[in-house]
Amino acid sequence: MIAREVEFEGHLIDSNIFPRVLDLILDLDGEFEILEFRIGKRKEDKSYARMIVFGRDEEHLNEIMKELHKLGARIPDAEDVELAEAPEDRVLPDGFYVTTNNPTLVRINGEWVEVEDIGMDRVIVVDVERKRAFCRFLNEVKKGDKIIIGEKGVKVIPPERPRKSSTFEFMGGHVSTERPTPYVIKAIAREIVNLKRNGGKIAVVAGPAVDHTAARDALAGMIRDGYVDVLLSGNALAVHDIEISIFGTSLGMDIKTGRPVPGGNRHHIHTISKVIAAGGIRQAVEKGIVKDGIMYECIRNNVPFVLAGSIRDDGPLPEVITDTMEAKKAMKQALKEVSMVIMLASMLHSIAVGNLLPSTVKTICVDANPSTVTKLVDRGSHQAIGIVTDVGLFLPELYESIKEVEKEG
Repeated sequence: MIAREVEFEGHLIDSNIFPRVLDLILDLDGEFEILEFRIGKRKEDKSYARMIVFGRDEEHLNEIMKELHKLGARIPDAEDVELAEAPEDRVLPDGFYVTTNNPTLVRINGEWVEVEDIGMDRVIVVDVERKRAFCRFLNEVKKGDKIIIGEKGVKVIPPERPRKSSTFEFMGGHVSTERPTPYVIKAIAREIVNLKRNGGKIAVVAGPAVDHTAARDALAGMIRDGYVDVLLSGNALAVHDIEISIFGTSLGMDIKTGRPVPGGNRHHIHTISKVIAAGGIRQAVEKGIVKDGIMYECIRNNVPFVLAGSIRDDGPLPEVITDTMEAKKAMKQALKEVSMVIMLASMLHSIAVGNLLPSTVKTICVDANPSTVTKLVDRGSHQAIGIVTDVGLFLPELYESIKEVEKEG
């Protein structure tokens, strides 16, 4: 058998990292021998483990090591990263390293450097002279870029259980299929208020279902009161939000009675036409065409928004970005320095945003469809809290809880 020595350091026991390491080795038909194991004696202390991992041959051992690497495995006496040039634009050298969404360090000329803009399923481009490393999408790679190949000289820091009790310690990576309790909603509200008091930024990802329910007014209120720093959505949310403001309908249904309005099926097209004629959403607000709602509050409170287009879109509105690569670039830029993301009833946009986030960003996903929150977590956003419920029930209660927490001081 082929063997390789590896070591782990961190909160290996209470964060369940080391049991996952042993399970992974056995699941992949490998073997191990633990050489050294030091357990931290206090809550703040880190643990250390050194072990030998065995595989049938070099290929089998490399397969095991690739998976262990995601859990923080590192080779003692680490070497510098291995680099190879991209042969063409958007073409990668053989054996390129694929990132996780966890904080990552790389060793350049004997020094450990943190990878900037870390995110999952990307590559790492290194500037050797400036000793900097950047996480890049495939379409961002240019000919001659120095790309990291293999795992040598790369250190991943897996998520650990927080040292202090919090909602995200209690629920992180958890999907609740029960209606959220007042305690859970109050705890999330407290996290939001504390985050904003400490200068954090919150992004909201919202789908059109927010418009069709009482959640619209709650989200508009959160934007007005300063609890939303950026809005990420698509054409539908903006169109139906503005349709409500102009016609009092959403998808042609009277928003107050829930009954269809004669000719209401044409209202969203009329809405798009009116906004285009005005010159855009901002101009429609400034001209008094749009008088309330989510987009109105974004304009009035200078909250930036990114509307990513879809092949299903009517219109679309002038602000909608129809080039998907450009939309992804705009979303990535908008998410910089964001501390929390709240995802509301939007499977495609939620998963897309989840793929752009580092694991250090607190994430709440609310959807009536259980597969939305489970897919988000399964795709690698293990930091997410998943709540399966009607957004029309959840968001108004959350907004009221935020105001209560604010009054408590």
